[in-house]
This record gives sequence, C-alpha cells and structure tokens, in this order.
Amino acid sequence: MSDLKKYSWEISDNQEHPAGMAMLYATGLSDEKMKQPFVGVASCGYESNPCNMHLNSFAEEIKASTNKSDLAGFIFNTIGISDGISMGTAGMSYSLPSREVIADSVESFILGHSFDGVVTIPGCDKNMPGVVMGMLRVNRPSIMVFGGTIRSGHYKGEKLNIVSAFEAYGKKINGQISDEDYMGVIKNACPGAGACGGMYTANTMSSAIEAMGLSLPFSSSYPATSKEKREECKNMGKYIKQLLALDIKPKDIVTKKSIENAVRVTVALGGSTNAALHILAIAKTAGVDFTLEDFKQINAETPVLGDFKPSGKFMMEDLYDMGGLPAFLKYFLNEGLLHGDCMTVTGKTMAENLEGIEPVKTSKESVIHPLDNPIKETGHLCVLHGNLAPEGAVAKISGKEGKSFTGTARVFNSEVEANEAMKNKKVQKGDVVVIRFVGPKGGPGMPEMLKPTAIIIGAGLGSDVALITDGRFSGGTHGFVVGHVTPEAYMGGPIGLIQDGDTITIDAETLELNVDVSDEVFAERKKSWKNKDLSHLQGTLKKYSQLVSTASEGCVTDKG
Repeated sequence: MSDLKKYSWEISDNQEHPAGMAMLYATGLSDEKMKQPFVGVASCGYESNPCNMHLNSFAEEIKASTNKSDLAGFIFNTIGISDGISMGTAGMSYSLPSREVIADSVESFILGHSFDGVVTIPGCDKNMPGVVMGMLRVNRPSIMVFGGTIRSGHYKGEKLNIVSAFEAYGKKINGQISDEDYMGVIKNACPGAGACGGMYTANTMSSAIEAMGLSLPFSSSYPATSKEKREECKNMGKYIKQLLALDIKPKDIVTKKSIENAVRVTVALGGSTNAALHILAIAKTAGVDFTLEDFKQINAETPVLGDFKPSGKFMMEDLYDMGGLPAFLKYFLNEGLLHGDCMTVTGKTMAENLEGIEPVKTSKESVIHPLDNPIKETGHLCVLHGNLAPEGAVAKISGKEGKSFTGTARVFNSEVEANEAMKNKKVQKGDVVVIRFVGPKGGPGMPEMLKPTAIIIGAGLGSDVALITDGRFSGGTHGFVVGHVTPEAYMGGPIGLIQDGDTITIDAETLELNVDVSDEVFAERKKSWKNKDLSHLQGTLKKYSQLVSTASEGCVTDKG
C-alpha cells in the first residue's frame, strides 16, 4: 500500500468497509489501482459556453496522466454559470452564488470519497475562486489547471472580444452600426474555446492564482487551444504525485505574502474589480487575515503596467506571445515587487520557478509598460469610503476617464429599469446612474452590471456618465463606475436613500464616494423607506440571501 494513500485507504483497503471496496471494483479498478493514491479530477466542463466547453477533454487528459504516474484518477464534475450568457437576465443572479456551489461540491466530493488529492479545471471566472476555495477547505494536495484564454475574433479588419458584442448593442440603439455589422460582430466575437480574452475576471483570477502559487507556471497565459495547454494537462500526473509525496497542501501555499503577490499582480495588470471579492473570499477560506484595507494599501503602492482590454489595447494572447505571465512575474520580482520565497505547487518557491525565465520586455507602446512610465502611477482598483459607502466600495478607474466625477443622480431599483431608460435616451451627460437593490442579499446574488456600462460606452458617454451600484461589474466593464457599495440598499445602506437630483461625487484621489445630503435628510427619508420584497425566493437564492456576507467581506456564505 502506497504511503501516499493517507485517506483513500479507508475506502479501498479497509477490510471493515467491504461495500465500498465492492463498489470500487465494480468501476473496473484492478488490484493494482486499488493500492494507488486516489486523485479527483474536478471539471467545470459543460457545453453551453466557450470558456468551459473543452474542459471535459482536459479532464480526460489529466486522468490519463495520473494513471501513467501510478495514481488512480477519477473525474467528477461541478457546475459553472456563464456570465456572458446570463448577463442582463434573471440568470445573472446565479453567477456569484455558483462560486459557493463549486466550493461546496469540491469539498463534498473529495472529503465524501476520502480522496488523497485533487486537480481542478475551471474556465469561466467564478469557477476559479470556487475551486480554490474548495481546495482550501479540503486542504489536501491540490493543483488548479486554468482552461485557458480565448483567441481574438476578427470582423472587417477589427480585433474582437466578448465585450465587443455588448458595446455593439450600445452602438445599435444609437444608430451607429448597421444591423448587418451588428450581427457580424456577434457572430465573430468568439472564435472558439477559451475564457474571455482581455484582462477581464477570468484572466485576472487565473493570473492572481498563478501568482498565489496554486497553478503551474504559464497556466494562466497558455491559450485554450494551444499545444502548451495540452502538454500542461499531460504532465499533471507527475506534479500532483510530487505534491502528494511532499505533502504540500493549499494552506501551505496561500499565506499573507502569497495573497499580497496575487493582489499586486492583479493591480499591475489592470485586473477586474471582481478580484476584490474573490481574493477576500480566498483569504477568508484560508484563514489568512487579509481585509479590504490591505487591498486598498497595495493598490495605493502599485502602478498599473498592463495595457489590456477593456480600457487598454491588448489581450492575454499578446502577453503569451511575449513570454507569458512568468515573464511578467520575473520583471516584477527583479524590481522587488514580489515575495519570491512563497511556496508553489511545483514544490519550489516563486523565485525558484522563475530562474532562467527572461523578464518581459517593456515599453510604453507594448503590452507591459515600464515602471518608470506606467499607465497609472497608483492602482486602478480604488477602495472608496464616504457617506454613500460607510463600509466601502470598489471603483475601477483607469485614469482615462478623469480622476473625479460630480453629477446628478438618476436612480433605478433594478438593472432592467436602468437599461430601458438608457435605451430610450433618458440618461444624459452629467448623470450618475444609480442601480440599487442588486447587492449580494438584495439582488440576490450581486449580478454584474456589464450591460448598462456597455450601453454607456457604446453610446460614447464613457467620460460623461458615471454609474454606482451595490451590485458588481464584469471584468469587461470600463468607464467611471463604482460597485460593491456597502452597506447595500437591502440592508438599509445610504444608497437606498438617494433620490433623483441628488448630487453625487466620486473622487479617485481622495478615495471618497459622497452624496450632498445631510444626515438629517437621510434620517427623514428613512422613515418612508421601503425594502425590496424577497418573499418569493426559494432554493439556491433563498439560502444565499440568508447566508451571504457583505461585499466588503468577500460575499462568503461560511462566515465562521
């Protein structure tokens, strides 16, 4: 019996558990395989979006690799909700809760079946923090294999990505694009398998998790359809076996320093606001004391260097062509901006992994700008406070929109209301669109507001209209936007008391979010305030609404 069967011996070799052994033999296991360590291969694969449609084939490759390494690999599936498909629909309420379902299912299967380790294969963006949280709860040797980024689409000489489709709608309703070209963009935006190609949430989180040490070097930047991604899967058996032999577990890897690496890389690459939610949740699950204030401090100290879409020019495939994420990490390490002594899933430290890697070549015209000529001298993921967000809010401000915005509130109690108003041109220059009652509890599920922001950008109002919400944003969002406003409207937060015509100020320099309304006026408005009725909820969303913590705490459901 292998010394690496710390847990699976209970079901495969325990003479007091004959039924379990009988069931395993029924699956076709040989006597030899019964004596090998059991490794779960957790696929988030499903057929209805490009981010995940290829993951089950990766699972087969990884299972074959484990078997060649004298391990017994077993594929199991967990879910995923496509943000791109559910965006702007009632289905979007299930996106963020799916992170918790994924974590629950990885935990449940590995512990329920006494497995010794797990390899997880996520695609779309909530998949990644979900599987990592599951890996941390289990705390057995684990590796994450990102499904890879999509290639660019092309139409009439223009490079496209998923956000091109959303923004084409804004152009359509403003008469700036023909019906033929509108459909041309839609049909060509996504050319095949892989997660959305800019520095949206999927590529943000894959980069953060590689910087955290939980995936192999290059995993975040290999395109989904590349031969290197297939080789990564084919080599996975030897790496998970090595982790089992060294008994290196996720909580040995996820530390305060490795989380700091993840946040610093996220900020430097111009990543998604969703990273704030997910990294806080990962830290909470790992038992690491890391708060929104820590995030705020790192953001203040870190310049933006990555010129990636949605606010920049490049895609993840362009970084791949320049040496991938390790080339960027080597540049960062050489500049003293990474903790090189953090352990990783290779069994080596971050610095050891990067030995022999050439640092990325930087220039102000390239994917990565140099430190002495950054896109923005401090981070773009601004943590704001003020009388509209006493417990915090997160803004994604690249600097191209300006450093502050003062405007007149246009208040909507749902995304649908806001979209309809913008469609009918009822939002004008100088307005601050307020979308509320879409927080983690009140949404419920904290849906993303990509559709309204894409309409604003598509209409050419990106610098003239701001948007604030207790919901969140897609990694594809850009413009003057503030999300994660806490406390949310459903919990009686000040955002629920704003009225049309109030003057709102967003200041990225002072990091404030305020409305020109006195405490006395707020108190008076509170007397007639009505909460959103959620009595119709059932099942997943009902449980989520009852259990979920605030956005400033990462929206976790196991608060501890």
